[in-house]
Amino acid sequence: MFIVKLNATDSTNEYLKSLMCSKEVEDFTVVWANKQYKGRGQMGTVWVSDPGKNLTFSVLKRLNNLNIQDQFLLNISVSLAIIKVLKAISIPDLSIKWPNDIMSGTTKICGILIENTLLGDQIQTSVIGIGLNVNQLEFNMLKNVSSLKLLLGKTLNLEELLFAIVKELKFNFSLLKEHQKNDLWAKYKQNLFRRNKPSTFNDINGDFFMGFIKDVSLQGKLIVELEDAVLKEFDLKELRLMY
Repeated sequence: MFIVKLNATDSTNEYLKSLMCSKEVEDFTVVWANKQYKGRGQMGTVWVSDPGKNLTFSVLKRLNNLNIQDQFLLNISVSLAIIKVLKAISIPDLSIKWPNDIMSGTTKICGILIENTLLGDQIQTSVIGIGLNVNQLEFNMLKNVSSLKLLLGKTLNLEELLFAIVKELKFNFSLLKEHQKNDLWAKYKQNLFRRNKPSTFNDINGDFFMGFIKDVSLQGKLIVELEDAVLKEFDLKELRLMY
């Protein structure tokens, strides 16, 4: 594992992608920044992080032609790696809010942004951006956000967490090579936030509705049970979980 440590950058994902354009970059190269000026989350959201208190980093994964139909396995592999590391340090009530936010109870503690490079219908490389709230104590009035220090009451070592996460990433990606996809899917579903619980959603038209999260399709769409036991699939842009 090769680590590029930066004091500050606009985005670790963008820095790593730029690095890949200028030179040959080895598998599992990590770009780790103390501060990101333009850190991004899913759907173009901004990731808020105090300098030097959290983990904001990106990892390069070379995939050797993973079919684009299996791209959600990347979300699964990354989110489960983080879940395992956090369980090992006793973070309580962990779950994965579809598609890949990491939750403790009803508070978000980690966000993931995965950007893929394609050749035809095959994924060649993935740049995996991870923002984990570690030692930050205040979040500027953001709702439903927490950190490991707030949950455990102690300061954690950022470098130790980084190495532990990358180790688990390597392990989970090795399972893909060994064709143990079904095991990864099963663990993901076991950890799915609010599965089989009555939940409120906001759809693309701004309308609210009730439903039960039942599953995730092989294409990574959320399967929700509506009235009269009707199952409907939703893409990321089509709804928002309101709890």
